[in-house]
Amino acid sequence: MGMLSWIIMGLIVGALAKFLMPGRDPGGLIITILLGIAGAFVGGFLASALGLGTVTGFNLGSILIATGGAILLLFFYRRFKR
Repeated sequence: MGMLSWIIMGLIVGALAKFLMPGRDPGGLIITILLGIAGAFVGGFLASALGLGTVTGFNLGSILIATGGAILLLFFYRRFKR
């Protein structure tokens, strides 16, 4: 069940990141999910590195941190694919 929740969270966060960063993306649904999952890891790592603590579960703080990480990854992904 944990893996399924990561995929669902990744889908939500990836879609939210694409919504907040409009433009052409060189990826489809799978890339969106992968960027969302990786964004959750990056956002969580950056939050703990900055001393913001660890945010776990499906709550507003974890969604915001994961979305920030996904936006960061989407930015670099767009730059890399050009």
